Amino acid sequence: MAESPAAEQLESVLNTTVERSTNSSLDPPTEAPGEFVSLHWAEIPSLVIALVGLVGNSIVLWLLGFRTQRSPFSVYILNLAAADALLLGSYFGYVMWEIVGDLKSLFQSLLEDCLLNMSYCVGLSLLASISTERCLSVLFPLWYRCHRPKHTSAAVCAILWALTGLFWGVLVALYFLNKKHFFRYYILLYFIQFGWFSLLTCVLGLSSLTLVLRVQCSSQRRRPPRLYLLVLLTVLVFLLCGLPLGVIYAINFFSGSSLMPYELCRLLACVNSSANPFIYFFLGSQWRRRGREPLRVVLQRALGEEKVGGEGGGALPTPTLWINYSEDENKMLRLGSP
Repeated sequence: MAESPAAEQLESVLNTTVERSTNSSLDPPTEAPGEFVSLHWAEIPSLVIALVGLVGNSIVLWLLGFRTQRSPFSVYILNLAAADALLLGSYFGYVMWEIVGDLKSLFQSLLEDCLLNMSYCVGLSLLASISTERCLSVLFPLWYRCHRPKHTSAAVCAILWALTGLFWGVLVALYFLNKKHFFRYYILLYFIQFGWFSLLTCVLGLSSLTLVLRVQCSSQRRRPPRLYLLVLLTVLVFLLCGLPLGVIYAINFFSGSSLMPYELCRLLACVNSSANPFIYFFLGSQWRRRGREPLRVVLQRALGEEKVGGEGGGALPTPTLWINYSEDENKMLRLGSP
């Protein structure tokens, strides 16, 4: 049976990627400065952004993992920071490998792409889960408060990591077990990935739109909680910077053409993963207070859990902070001191 055109197209695309990576991994001393900059015009700033994002996400991982009390929402943010750190770290290693190394093996290119795509898919899945859960907490506050299973966040995160890791693990295993028909299997797996990407994008868009409408209706009576602003800003940054990578990759797979350079899409994806920690600390800061606050306090203020406000769920929930103040600070708060 002859190989399908789509398989031939995929093999050509992957071989072109490896060839481009090999050509771009020239020895830097033999390149003119202008030629080096023209070849890596997007990789150079993306490396800087990736390093900054790695530092920010590492701080979030340290604070949420070891220094703060866990809440249902902070579990999602902890896993999202891990996915962002994996994407940024994989991208940094991949680009450095392209610049100073010799990326000739198709398996090496496939492995790096799997790490990047796996972290990208996990991040998208977590964002869709976060947005959906916040939407449910607004539409059905009493049910969410009373009947939500205790370990839902941890279970959802574990399932998402397991499914995504299994998917890309099967892809790498197929490369070793059946190289002859690997591209034919890859097409089938890619259609599964594309369907999952489309489903998550629709869920993310609908739940975010519902949350925006709810916040807009309630903002006339009271200021919306930081938690909802955090979710909306994180989703907005993803739609502007993270979504183009998946869209361009799908267009390139089906049509062989690209609307924008692939390097630029990866640069935007690095911006998306690096921006999340800054969103958390920006929303958690209180600019009117004098003096510096610990990052732990700032982060937990941004990720404060919610109480159901009003009767029948008519009002937006107000955030309840999970901050471990000292005994003296708790006394001051009870007395109403600033």
